[in-house]
This record gives sequence, C-alpha cells and structure tokens, in this order.
Amino acid sequence: MLQMLWPFLSSFLPRAGCQGSREGNDNEVRGTPAPARGDQMSSFLGKQDGRAEATEKRPTILLVVGPAEQFPKKIVQAGDKDLDGQLDFEEFVHYLQDHEKKLRLVFKSLDKKNDGRIDAQEIMQSLRDLGVKISEQQAEKILKSMDKNGTMSIDWNEWRDYHLLHPVENIPEIILYWKHSTIFDVGENLTVPDEFTVEERQTGMWWRHLVAGGGAGAVSRTCTAPLDRLKVLMQVHASRSNNMCIVGGFTQMIREGGAKSLWRGNGINVLKIAPESAIKFMAYEQIKRLVGSDQETLRIHERLVAGSLAGAIAQSSIYPMEVLKTRMALRKTGQYSGMLDCARKILAREGMAAFYKGYVPNMLGIIPYAGIDLAVYETLKNAWLQRYAVNSADPGVFVLLACGTMSSTCGQLASYPLALVRTRMQAQASIEGAPEVTMSSLFRQILRTEGAFGLYRGLAPNFMKVIPAVSISYVVYENLKITLGVQSR
Repeated sequence: MLQMLWPFLSSFLPRAGCQGSREGNDNEVRGTPAPARGDQMSSFLGKQDGRAEATEKRPTILLVVGPAEQFPKKIVQAGDKDLDGQLDFEEFVHYLQDHEKKLRLVFKSLDKKNDGRIDAQEIMQSLRDLGVKISEQQAEKILKSMDKNGTMSIDWNEWRDYHLLHPVENIPEIILYWKHSTIFDVGENLTVPDEFTVEERQTGMWWRHLVAGGGAGAVSRTCTAPLDRLKVLMQVHASRSNNMCIVGGFTQMIREGGAKSLWRGNGINVLKIAPESAIKFMAYEQIKRLVGSDQETLRIHERLVAGSLAGAIAQSSIYPMEVLKTRMALRKTGQYSGMLDCARKILAREGMAAFYKGYVPNMLGIIPYAGIDLAVYETLKNAWLQRYAVNSADPGVFVLLACGTMSSTCGQLASYPLALVRTRMQAQASIEGAPEVTMSSLFRQILRTEGAFGLYRGLAPNFMKVIPAVSISYVVYENLKITLGVQSR
C-alpha cells in the first residue's frame, strides 16, 4: 500500500533530489518547480545518442521519493522492452504514453466532482476509500506539492507533470477494481488467497470478508453439489466399458438412494470451508512477509509463490476431510451412518495413512491451477484496460465475473488430470478388490486403458457448475457483506 501512496504522501515525507548542482541539504529539495515534459525527457536521456543507461547520473531538478540514484533504474526497468539494460528513445516514448494513460485513469477517479480539478476534499475521500485517513491540513500539503499556480487545486497538466517520470507500479484505482478475489467459488480448493488492506486488518474487517466469503462458498457448493458428486462418480467409475453420461449418472444416483443422495458428501465439503479459508489467509499473510515484498499488493509471481505455499499449508491441514468427502460421495445407501462413522471405519480398516491418499497429486495440482488462473486473469484484465479503459478503470460486475470464470476454468483444465488421479487414489479402498497403486502407475494405467481422454473423465459436469457457482457466490457474498457491515471497495 505504501508504494501505491508514494505520489500522495511525498509532500510530507523526506524527499531526495537527483544529483545536481543545488546547494544545501542533499536529502531535501524544496521550492523546485516541476519541469516541462520536454525538459524531463532531455534531462533524463542525457546522452546525445538517444539512449539512457540505468547507471548514468545526470544533473536534474526532478523531485523523487526514495534514493535518487535508484530513480533512473526504475524508469529503465519499467520501459526496457528488449531487456538490454538500456532505454532507447522509442522505448522511452512508449513508457511515457503507457504511464500517462494510467495517470489519466487515476486522475479521473480522484476527480469526484468531474470538474477537471482535484481539491483537498477529493484527495481525503480517495485516500479514505483506500483505508488511509488523513486530516485536511495533510491533504492541503499534498496539494501544495503539485500546485504550481497557488489555486489549492490541481488540474490534469499539473498532475501529469508531477507524476510522469515516477514509475508507479500499482495504480490504486485499478488495483481495487481488479483484485483477483477468491469469492468466485467454483467448489475447488486451489485458489490463491485474498488480500486485505492494513485498515481492514487493523479494524478486524478482514474476518467479516472471510465470513462472507465462507457463507457464499457454502451456499454455492450446496447448490451445485449434485454436479460435484456426479463429477466424482465419473472420475472413479466411468471407463470405456462403463461410459457414464450426465443424464445416466443422475438417474443412477436417484435410483440407488433417492433425490437426497444427490447431496452425499456435501456436509463435510461445507464444513471444511471455514478452517481452510482461515488457515490459508493466516499462512498467506506470514508468507508475504517472508517473500520480502515492500508492497501491500504483491506482484503476480510473488502472489503465485505465496498463494501456492499458503494453499499447500491449508490443504495439508484439512486434507483428511477431503478424503472423507470423496468417500462420503461414493458411499452406497447404508454404508456409513455419518461422517464420524466413516472416519472410524477408514481408520480401523486402512490406518491413518488412508487419510492422506492422493496427497502428492493434490499438492502438485495447486501450482498449475494457481499459476494459470492468475496469468489468464492478468491477461484478460490488461486486454480490457488497453481496449476499453478510456474514462474509467471500473470494468463492471459482468466483466469481472467473466474474467474470473474464464481464468478459473483454464486453471481447472490444466490441473484436472492431477485432480482425477487424486480422487481415484482417495477412493481406492471403496472399490472392492482395487489394488494399491502409486500416482505414476495410475497415470500410466489410465493412459493405457482409457487413453488421454480418460484423464478428463467428469470434466463436463465440472464445467457445468462453474457459471452457476460463480454467480451464486457473487450474489450471496454481496448480500452477506451488507448484513455484516462490510464496506464495498
């Protein structure tokens, strides 16, 4: 969050100027007017060959936050497309055009009155939306740092000239709208955890978000439980000789145990949401500190690492419940009297190791799922921003739902073979006479007897539940937020 707020907070934090000929304190430069864009470009490029090097130090009076010698490096890193450590004129112009577009989006989001100017009240409101409370005097100090004509408000030109050569990586408005939220619950447990602001953590608002997300997940999974159970049955029992279809699968379930049997295994599926979400969030917060990022919002590769590790920790903690869910979904009428009876019988017949069958493919599945999910979401987000974000970065609910659905679907498609092998390993003892097999031997057996298609048994009902699950999750989540007093961001 601090890095997102540097442009705002720079007026009352110590500031450093790039090396130059000004006398006085090297750590603070005051009263220096913002240079024009042409002067900025020429003073930065320095060399007459039209190239700028990260190691080159040129005299300039540009105000920057942080160590002055790092400022040119940030510009080079942000605009260096061919990764040669240098910034030619074409790359620099491309960087300026891209950065100016982002700055215009942020300016329009700050301009609450739509009058083309930003005043102290609008800055206070925008920072409050980000969870940062400042006084009117502090807001006026922020304005004075950018206000060149003394009007106590800034127009687009003043905003652009002040921020144009400050390579902000996280634009606050875009981050808030586009945060990849785990409320898009499709009944899978491999999602990357959500992030919360400092304000939300300090006020305890984070647990309300978790409760709202957990409640939304419980309702969503209950509504789509018949499709989830059908998927498990097809993963375990379907084969070339037993070509179970969707209609035939539902008919078989109802004939064997009535309509109520469609929800077998759903109880424990709902029960594990709360501990899994809490452990995942707590682990994610600790791993974020170990990753070493100085940003409130992690970059995509950092989030992939932190999210995958947090998911692995959470899954390790609740994995026996995953095995119980599979066994309960596959049970015949009267086989178990309940979850505790199922757990006792598994422990007595197969030992403690039975509760961790399929653990390895489940852990391996987290990485492709989370990685592809995040990568596709970022790609769709950037494509939408480049094409349609003219006056606002707000994509609207439909676009967010569509991007979340597409990215989750692609993630599931990549990790599905591992999920199928995990389910079959979890179900091994429930099939009479089934031999003990390892993950690699099960892969080979499926490919030999069923072909590559066998690795995707049950994919149809799995995809059928994605859109209703996402929609139900979103509606329930928004209503629970209102009930719990959670402010929408």
